[in-house]
Amino acid sequence: METERGVAGVNGARLWYEIAGDGPPLVLVHGFSLDHRMWDDQFAAFAAHHRVLRYDLRGFGASSIPDGPYRHEDDLAALLTQLGIERATIIGLSFGGQIAVDFALAYPDMVRELIPVDSVLGGHRSSPEWDAEVIPVWKAGRAGDIATAKSLWLGTGLFTPARRDPAVGARLEHMVMQYSGWHWSHRDPVQSIEPPAAAQLSRIAARTLVVVGGEDLPDLLAVADQLAREIPGAQKLVLPGIGHMANMEAPNIFNDAVRQFLTVP
Repeated sequence: METERGVAGVNGARLWYEIAGDGPPLVLVHGFSLDHRMWDDQFAAFAAHHRVLRYDLRGFGASSIPDGPYRHEDDLAALLTQLGIERATIIGLSFGGQIAVDFALAYPDMVRELIPVDSVLGGHRSSPEWDAEVIPVWKAGRAGDIATAKSLWLGTGLFTPARRDPAVGARLEHMVMQYSGWHWSHRDPVQSIEPPAAAQLSRIAARTLVVVGGEDLPDLLAVADQLAREIPGAQKLVLPGIGHMANMEAPNIFNDAVRQFLTVP
């Protein structure tokens, strides 16, 4: 498989990317504290029938740190344009799912299909239980204790099901330990779409598959319900016995589900 890797100058940032395969374009957007490697089980598999792009978001992996106001969806649009991709299927997990949804609202003509996976959602009000898990992570990061922030983050329920498999747990831990922690210790100048996505899901015209692990946290299950309910014509797929990191926990099941959705209009 011929693979192109590079660093693209995009909106004043440097974004690391990797692209391979031929066919309809497909983009993989990673989750918070992770990077392009979370898609290792999908990249080559999907490149058999698609032109697959995975990249590191601004501030993550090998991409540059934010140094002024920006939007992730603007970065993605500029990256696609630079690579000559006019329209693509966008798959994003967790924080990447939020970016995928925001991108579908900000750049509807560039989205062929939308697949948010175990997604968070801009404008969705978090539960006290969610706050109790993640607020200590951010407090540790703000205090400059990135090691504690990483330990607390890996200990949240987001990763509990995935860490039952030692190999998957090791991959997750390796990525999080290599994450700079910049977003925990700095004020991220990222801008959000307005109004937030939760208030305008009915505007999404792209054919949509909402994927969620049946053992994901209640907040994420609620987001999946809202996405499926409010995006016109959206399909919803619950993966039983799988948690938040659906693509890593059950790659064969996940890949087959995506392939079926993309080949059956």
